[in-house]
Amino acid sequence: MSPKIGVVNVSDRASAGVYADTPGQSCVSLLREWLATPFEVDYRVVPDEQAVIEDELRRMADVAGCCLVLTTGGTGPAPRDVTPEATAAVCEKLLPGFGELMRAASLKFVATAILSRQTAGIRGRTLIVNLPGRPKAIRENLEAVFRRFLTASI
Repeated sequence: MSPKIGVVNVSDRASAGVYADTPGQSCVSLLREWLATPFEVDYRVVPDEQAVIEDELRRMADVAGCCLVLTTGGTGPAPRDVTPEATAAVCEKLLPGFGELMRAASLKFVATAILSRQTAGIRGRTLIVNLPGRPKAIRENLEAVFRRFLTASI
């Protein structure tokens, strides 16, 4: 049985069909590019509503059995950016080092990375990681996180 990875794009406009879901699709493309092990994708686009995000994270972890859930978007300082709050609400343990590492990596490219609020945490046996909502930033952040895991496991 292949592992299952959840991808949740958090975006009012993409969930309403106002524009294409580029960030979420970019995230899936990166996973397919980088991971040699076959995996299934559980994919959703949801609005910037904390309760909706929490429900989706719980479903992916508890019902769908995803080992990893990546969110894209909703990590900035705007009032509707609530992905980190939703993640904190559903996780048993937070892993602030992920956010620190991703912000440090992003600061090499853009000064406004200091405003980003990505985080990560554990719910049961599921790792949940928040990523920014721009494809370029998603790549930069995933490279930083994956590089640490690959280096640590060798």
